[in-house]
Amino acid sequence: MKMQIKFGVLSLFCFGKVFTQTINTGVLTIEPNTDFSTLFAFDNKANGDVLHNGNLYLYADFKNDGLFTYTDLSNGKTFFIGNSNQIIEGTSISEFQNIEFNNSSNNAPFFLKTTIVVNKQASFRNGIVDGSNDAGKMIFNENAFHSETSNLSFVDGRVEKKGTAKFEFPVGDDVFYRPSINELNNAPNNIYTTEYFFETIGNIHPYASKEDSILTIDEAEYWNLTQQQGSDKAVLSLTLDKNTTPQIFFQDSDVTQLAIVRWDAATSKWINEKGITTDLLTGADYTKLVTTQVSGYGIFTIALVKKENPEPPTDGVTIYNALSPNGDGINDTFHIKGINQFPDNRVEIYNRWGVKVYDAKSYNESDKMFDGYSDGRATINRGEKLPTGTYFYILNYTKGNNIIKKSGYLYINNQ
Repeated sequence: MKMQIKFGVLSLFCFGKVFTQTINTGVLTIEPNTDFSTLFAFDNKANGDVLHNGNLYLYADFKNDGLFTYTDLSNGKTFFIGNSNQIIEGTSISEFQNIEFNNSSNNAPFFLKTTIVVNKQASFRNGIVDGSNDAGKMIFNENAFHSETSNLSFVDGRVEKKGTAKFEFPVGDDVFYRPSINELNNAPNNIYTTEYFFETIGNIHPYASKEDSILTIDEAEYWNLTQQQGSDKAVLSLTLDKNTTPQIFFQDSDVTQLAIVRWDAATSKWINEKGITTDLLTGADYTKLVTTQVSGYGIFTIALVKKENPEPPTDGVTIYNALSPNGDGINDTFHIKGINQFPDNRVEIYNRWGVKVYDAKSYNESDKMFDGYSDGRATINRGEKLPTGTYFYILNYTKGNNIIKKSGYLYINNQ
């Protein structure tokens, strides 16, 4: 049986009277504002071209060995819908503008065995996308995003993100959504990949091999964050969830604090990447965030570390970590005493979600100071007064032949 869709050729094969597969061997074009659907497994052969500029509804398996892309920049969308397992596979990369996952079968209904690319939006309505066999990967290009992620729908496998935008990696394991977050950066060529594991890695990277400041490491879960391209050190946030994270990491203490730790292959031990903790009140499945700028990539998890005691400055640099920019001449700016001695410096400030709100080089004590307003390159709402709350600062400055890095809390009272 043959069906002509504009210049496309669609062949439906059957055995007896039962249709079993939809095979494309020509050029199938789905025009904008046009719907096309198939109840059967869709197979785009190596000599097939699919230009899906409209709405494509797939109710069974999907396989692409040819060209699967779009030519019209309108809001074409592909829907994976069903109530039984659907396999997404093929030897060629499939390009989507918008994609929706909505399958009501139990456990993980989508088996991702190929690479798919999202250029606009991925909607996780229902159903876990299982790419944990490492054959599958979901790529989000610059400005692509996702919605509706929860414990009911996420990617159990590798997710790659390209570009500068802040991005919450929609990853999890088993039936738990456990995202990590990469914050805004300044390099459009950055490419990161993240995967979450609800399992121990102590048999490979022993928890007993650690820096002295690390007291207890989360042995139940970890994230694998890699940088495929770029040189920036990411500002990373990891999530805590009482369904997966051991209870000890939710207990308050006067002598410990939460931090992100990373396995360092060069020293064969876990190192303390530090971090600030945010309690979430958004109704998300996860309940806490720990945020820090990492010094490398690889395996990360949460840990309890010794609470840092402030040390007296040895180079004359003193950081005053509170400001109330109300014009009274007292604490109107973020004051770093002695920074004038080190003009080769950079100050970055992030809000509780890890979004950069200030970025300045050659910070000083006179005309280049943070006054509670969003400013600098690659920041949100530039020129706007920031809300009262706790922020996170990173200070880097050159002292002789060394680069000194300091970070910590900054409280802004902007009322």
